[in-house]
Amino acid sequence: MNERFFREALSDWMKGGGPEPDIVISSRVRIARNIRSHPFPLLATNQQAREVQDLVRQVVAADGQQQLGEYEFLSLDQLSDLQKRVLVEKHLISPALANESRGGAVILSANEAVSIMVNEEDHLRIQCLKPGFQLKETWELANRIDDWFESRLEYAYDEKKGYLTSCPTNVGTGIRASVMMHLPALVITQQMNRILNAITQVGLAVRGIYGEGSEATGNLFQVSNQITLGQTEEEIIDNLHNVTRQLMEHERAARHKLMQESRVRLLDRISRSYGILCHAAVIDSKEAAQRLSDVRLGVDLGLIQTVSPQMLNELTVVTQPGFLQMASGEKLTPEDRDIRRAEMIRQRLNPAR
Repeated sequence: MNERFFREALSDWMKGGGPEPDIVISSRVRIARNIRSHPFPLLATNQQAREVQDLVRQVVAADGQQQLGEYEFLSLDQLSDLQKRVLVEKHLISPALANESRGGAVILSANEAVSIMVNEEDHLRIQCLKPGFQLKETWELANRIDDWFESRLEYAYDEKKGYLTSCPTNVGTGIRASVMMHLPALVITQQMNRILNAITQVGLAVRGIYGEGSEATGNLFQVSNQITLGQTEEEIIDNLHNVTRQLMEHERAARHKLMQESRVRLLDRISRSYGILCHAAVIDSKEAAQRLSDVRLGVDLGLIQTVSPQMLNELTVVTQPGFLQMASGEKLTPEDRDIRRAEMIRQRLNPAR
């Protein structure tokens, strides 16, 4: 088993770069598919779920390397709870696959840009990730992998409804495209609620960084399509692409306004957060996320020169509960995690101390 998946916080796609990296952290496309010959995961017996896992493993083993390059097939029942949690924190699997699946598995490419979940809500969930605003490029990669699987497995498909999925909201194309955006200025200027209401009117949804049901901590928002039926894949991608462009314009306008009208107050907020992160002895995950958001804004505006975006991406991951415990080599209480989190942040922001 490749220990890099659990030991290193940053996947290659999280190391920065890509277009518009000051606002769009990453682009993701996920495709839900099911195999016609087997009951969908929610209705399958344990034996049937295992048969699906074995079938997918055989298909990928035959010539998957041509499509995925170097990859690893990980059965969830071979992973510890802590290892599963780390994969969730790196966005490589969903909390549902980690906690609720039967016969669950994940196929990970070596660079972690492709993760294919087996027996989550659907038999296959093909997920592709790229840094920055690369929605169309991410879609092209996911579509290529989907075509490869479809040439080897008979999907559940209806001529009128399209691809059939466990959840009715995914029927049709089965596609969820999303962008992870850092929108602190819109939050500070109290424009976010108005904009979120407008976004839902055009068939998009806004969630936290771990998807449905998660909280938007650290001013990180996942914007994705809600409609999968009645639109082509290209129309879904184009709609999200255009709305993301508009969101970026609003965020940049809000940042410009803050710098023009409230520069000292903004600098004070960012400097306080940087100071707390550099010196705190105890910090919980929610405060850490908010302070890191302030510092990220300071870096993007040129107000902080000593911190790199890659370091902030790494801190966002390594301060999560699973990584803290993996790094410590032991189970930690919530209070222990708050102390360890503060220590890890201090070490990275003050390397000379």
